[in-house]
Order: sequence, then structure tokens, then C-alpha cells
Amino acid sequence: RRLAARAAARFMALSLDERVGETVGYRMHLDRRVSKATRIEVVTEGILARMLQQDPSLESAGLVIFDEFHERSLAADLGLALCLDSQSALREDLRLLIMSATLDGAAVARWLGGAPLLCCEGRSYPVTVHYHPARVAYSRDRRAFCAGVAQRVQAVLREESGSLLVFLPGAGEIRQVEGLLQAADLDANVLLAPLYGQLSAQAQDAAIEPARENRRKVVLATAIAETSLTIEGIRVVIDAGLMRVPCFDPNTGLSRLETRAVSQAAAEQRCGRAGRLQAGVCFRLWGAHQPLLAQAPPEIMAADLTPLVLELAQWGVRDVTQLRWLDLPPAAHIAQATSLLQQLGALDTAARITAHGSEMLRFGTHPRLAHMILRGNASGYGALACELAALLSERDPLGGTGERDADIVLRVELLRQTDRGRRAGRGLLGGIRATARQWQQQLRCAAAPEDAADLSMAGVLLAYAYPDRIARRRSGRDNRFLMSNGRGAVFTAAEPLAAADTIVAAHLDGSAEARIFLAASLDHEQLLTHHAALVTAVTRVDWDEREQCVQARRQQRI
Repeated sequence: RRLAARAAARFMALSLDERVGETVGYRMHLDRRVSKATRIEVVTEGILARMLQQDPSLESAGLVIFDEFHERSLAADLGLALCLDSQSALREDLRLLIMSATLDGAAVARWLGGAPLLCCEGRSYPVTVHYHPARVAYSRDRRAFCAGVAQRVQAVLREESGSLLVFLPGAGEIRQVEGLLQAADLDANVLLAPLYGQLSAQAQDAAIEPARENRRKVVLATAIAETSLTIEGIRVVIDAGLMRVPCFDPNTGLSRLETRAVSQAAAEQRCGRAGRLQAGVCFRLWGAHQPLLAQAPPEIMAADLTPLVLELAQWGVRDVTQLRWLDLPPAAHIAQATSLLQQLGALDTAARITAHGSEMLRFGTHPRLAHMILRGNASGYGALACELAALLSERDPLGGTGERDADIVLRVELLRQTDRGRRAGRGLLGGIRATARQWQQQLRCAAAPEDAADLSMAGVLLAYAYPDRIARRRSGRDNRFLMSNGRGAVFTAAEPLAAADTIVAAHLDGSAEARIFLAASLDHEQLLTHHAALVTAVTRVDWDEREQCVQARRQQRI
């Protein structure tokens, strides 16, 4: 969303022959360009929620535009619900405009109570569509699928003119296809440009800039390029037909990333990228008769709703039906989120927000991480807590380096190194450092000690965020653990943490036996010292068949 916001502001400012920050500005996490002259402010959806919480009447705005609303992000649905509530109670004059090229506008207009429906055909050029089903399905062999995409790119470069935009499901597939194309000895005039959310702003901007004269670009992108962006010079689209979406399970409290087929609406959006500037061509890597959903399910139906429930509590809403939603949030997800927030002390037993919960919202991150930051600071380890939270808010900086060690302490050490980014992307590490510094400034806490003695507290701090993921090694099994939520977790490779007695799993997937990607060790003494409230003593009395006697055991449990 940050890339889209910057690009939209830049385009509008250029059309006025101005610089960004004059009539048109933008505001997003760690970046703001506005002035007294600014009349149009482009904001990311999360920033809109912050603005509403600080000023529920939104006095500074006359019109709020929800662009690309068909994407139906959780933050967009929340922002619209809060704006509608503000409009009905505080600001009858506040105007709302919902925009989309593929949404059912008539249905939304009816839902809004008969809002006027405005149509603009815009300017587009014809796009010829070709279907070329992949030889090997993605679900069968990911590497072979990526090899097929790379071959298709090479064929299209020979057959068609202009620059290419290739849609792939995720950053991993982008890196794989990029590597195959680099090894394919392409013409010297072909520039490969990856484009996904975790790249630096400079790398993202470079991907959407027009290719220089006599050069062709191959932009390898995720769904980030589906809408909101016009990538200059694109005449050909190659669409793998896949997208990666998070799916939340309220029973486990875990999200897993699923790779799914795109919807019809998304396929049309992607195809249209080839016809923005001239007649174009779209190659779809699936069969012409493959069924696709008309629209992708909205995020609110399958996401972790903990941040949304905390925002609603701050707004004064304990019952989600008090607000107007296009799709009502699932009751099971709301119940799970409410229970977690009560465990973290953000809500009281009546689901009202506490002072601690209001303080958590100041950090603009997941409530788990905000809770860890505040508790860590109260314990004298605020700097480390901010670093851990910043790391967990972004892609793993060691994720693409081949290192298999899940210990999050290694990432903190990398973050603190003066040799910045030798093993990981500099842009990614720079963003993580900037986020950590911002939170440290908010806390006014002391910087991390140079001797790194605080790193032994990483597990203690993670347990504040993830009390349900404190895990004990199963007897005789070096890599398998039982978490305090009752579910199993496993290290899929041999590594030092796999031999620890107790760990806290910060990042894992939602499979039956969850795979652990990031964790920290936690020794027994630390657990009893810092998390005594989680521990209960239980006496069990059983009949021992082998000994033929009654045995009583006293256990400590989480």
C-alpha cells in the first residue's frame, strides 16, 4: 500500500506540474510529505484508522475516497465502517466516495442507502488474450512451475515487443524466476526488475519507472502491481494466475499463507495492465475454461481480527453489529480475538478497552507486539522489545540467505551489526531499524547495551507476546515441542534451538504440527521469575497399575 500511495501522489502532483507535498501529499508509516498548501492527502488504510481514532469527526477532511475498494482489505473495511459511523453521528457533511474498476458498484450503492453511482469509462486499449496452461501445475512441483514461467518469458521476449509484467504469487517465486532468467543469457538490453512489498522504496520505484531508450524491462511482481500502479512501457502481461493470501484459524490462533487461483476480477485487472498505454497482449498460464471465483473473499472473513477488535474497543464498540459492514466479521474470529486481548490486558472482562489497550494502539502494530513492547519497557528491556517487534513486523532478513537457524537472536545481532546488510537486503534491514528506532523514541527508552547481555531476555519478551506459544520439548524428541495452547510444533531441520527444553515460537505456520520458523529459548528460572502468573500448580492422584498403589503427583502447568 505504501508503494501505491507514493505512486498515486506522485502522478497527481506531476499532472499539476508540482512536487509531492504541495497541493498533493501523502502520509504513511515512517514517511510523510504534506504542507500547509496540501489539499489532497494520499494515506495508507492503516493511517486512516489512526486519523479517525485521534479525530473521530475528521474535521480536516471534506471527502474521503476509498480507491481500489474491490481489494476489500481489513483496514479498508474498518476505515469505511468508522467513517460511516462518524458521518451518521458527528459529520453529516462528510462525503464518502468508493471507487473500483471491478466492484459491483450498483450493489454497493444500494447498501449505502441509494448513493449516486458515477461511471467513467476511462482510457484503455485493446488487449489480446492467449491461454497457455502450465506444463507442470504449481501444486505439483513449484520449481518446475517457475522454470516453465521463465521459459514463457524468454519466448515472449523473442516474439513480442515492449516491456513485460509477470505476475507471480510471492517473493520466493520471483527470486527463483529471476535467477533462472539471469542464467539464461538474455539480451543486454533486457532489465530484470523484481517488485514486491518488502523491497526498499528505491527498488520499488525503480521497478515502476519507464525503461530507458532502447531498453526493455521484465517486471516480476506479486499482486502489488495488480491495481493502483501504472508501470510505464508495459505492453505484455504474463499472468501465472496465482496469489498468496493469509488464512487465519481461530481454533489455533495461527495464520498460514495459502496459494490460490486468482479471481475473475483480479485476472481482468492484471490483463488490463497491458492496455494502459497502447494495444497489448496478455498470456494466461491456465486453461480458457478453468473456473474462477468472480471476486476474491474479503480479508475480513479469513483474517486475524485481533487488531480490528482493539480498534473497535477504542472507538467504543463492543458489539460489531453496531457498525455497518459489507460483510459481518465471523463470530468465531471475534471471540478468539476478544479472548486474546483480555489475556494481554487490553480489554477488561466486559470487553471494554483498558488504559493498557489504549497505550498499545499508539504503536500501530499487532496487539501482541505492542503488548511485548510495553511490558519489555517496564522490565527495563524496551530497546530489545522494539527490535524484536520490528523484526516480527517484516519479512525475515535471513529468509533468502539459505540459513536454516530459527533463533531470532541471530536476527537481532544482524540488526545491530555495523556491517549493514552483507547477508540480507539493506533496504529491508534499514526499514526494520527505522521502525525499531521510532518505537524506542516513543518509549524514550535507553539504547541497547553494547555488550549484548540483554539478548538472553529475548525468550522472556517473546512470551509476553505469545503466551500461548510457550513450548516444552517432548520427551526424547529433540525437534518436537508441545505448546501451551495444546498444539504440537516442530523444527523441520536440525538446529541448536531444537535441543532446548523450553522455547517461545514467534513465527510458525498453521499446519497440524506447526513448523517453527522463528523462536527463542526460555529457561525454567526465567519462566518462573517473569511469567509466574501463567503457571498453575496442580495435584494429580492416580492409580498406578504397575505398582498397584495410589500415586500423587504435583505438577506445574501453563
